[in-house]
Amino acid sequence: MKLSNRRRMLALSALIMSGAAFTGAALAQGKETLKFGLAMPLSGSQALYGADQVKAAQWAVADINAKGGVNGKQLEMIVLDTQADPQLGINAVKRLTSVDNVPVFITAWSAVVKAVAPIANRDKVLELSVGANSPDIAKLGDYVYTTFPLAEVDVSGLAKYTYTTLGKKTAAVMYINNDSGVEGAAIYKSVFEKAGGKVVAYEAYDTKATEFTGALLKVKAANPDMIHIQGLVSDLPQVIAQMRQLGLQQRVSTYSAGYNPKVIEQLGAAAEGLIVTSLAPGVSDNANVGPFINRWKETEKRVPNGLPYTQYLYDGPYLVAELYKWLEKNKMPATGENMRKALITAKNFDLPMTGGLSVGEDHRVNKPVYLLTVDKGQFVPLATIK
Repeated sequence: MKLSNRRRMLALSALIMSGAAFTGAALAQGKETLKFGLAMPLSGSQALYGADQVKAAQWAVADINAKGGVNGKQLEMIVLDTQADPQLGINAVKRLTSVDNVPVFITAWSAVVKAVAPIANRDKVLELSVGANSPDIAKLGDYVYTTFPLAEVDVSGLAKYTYTTLGKKTAAVMYINNDSGVEGAAIYKSVFEKAGGKVVAYEAYDTKATEFTGALLKVKAANPDMIHIQGLVSDLPQVIAQMRQLGLQQRVSTYSAGYNPKVIEQLGAAAEGLIVTSLAPGVSDNANVGPFINRWKETEKRVPNGLPYTQYLYDGPYLVAELYKWLEKNKMPATGENMRKALITAKNFDLPMTGGLSVGEDHRVNKPVYLLTVDKGQFVPLATIK
């Protein structure tokens, strides 16, 4: 085993053990615990981001339990690894619903959310998608809800802003050939063209690609005013770096996956002017965000990978706690059917890191879109779209 892989596995073991420690005290005291599942990538290509999201959720569970839990009962979060892989996600969720018997679970990554939806609907267990953005998530069945705005919210806002405020009349769109990429790119193209602009190049690339020259040469030939990339944080820096090497100096935009310090670290000066979206409030928008970031700096000596996503994952256990409170108030057993009833009946929730959450009958949620740009090696606010 390579040293880097060994370190990753040791870190993974420590992460899982720390999660178990949150519930161990409650179990040792013989208290009843209120269970829920968390299925996220702790290994594989997305582990860097999934691990930080899990850590944020673990902090939330610890904070809730330290303040007395839910009416004196401790939350118990069962964490399983999906590697952001649909089949592994199915395996994890089958265990959560049939072995651990959780009434609700949290997951992310669009392909995983879609793959496990039939299990949630079949077993009548509430699935909360926290961070995935495929528009199809709103159509996956009665037991699948998102707490995270789908691509039609931030990508639409970004496309309109590009045409109406930045004055860009032509755009090229490059996208990764997966659910998030295909659907997000289609939304950007549709909205940009409806606003009056023209998409002059529309190029897909493989999920495992590391060489993008062919697609980029087509973009260069089209000579767009703006280039939008609908990809993942793992491929985005490579696309931009190769773009700059080919002499493409146009301004680049992407969605919230690009709001990550790793992008700036990898690109350096090539990241200047990059526009990203965020669907979570910043330091100036929510007083809880500053201390949250400081907590990362104090405990991890860095800012989190994918700050907005960690904010949503921190809020996930708080939402679960509110659902359990609703059940206890109404003297209803903790079943998936009752969890769903709690969610759609209560509807409105005030969460610490992302603020108000209103669950729509259409299984969608809406939030302000925060645009940020890279200026002198830092993400700085650009605009807010409400």
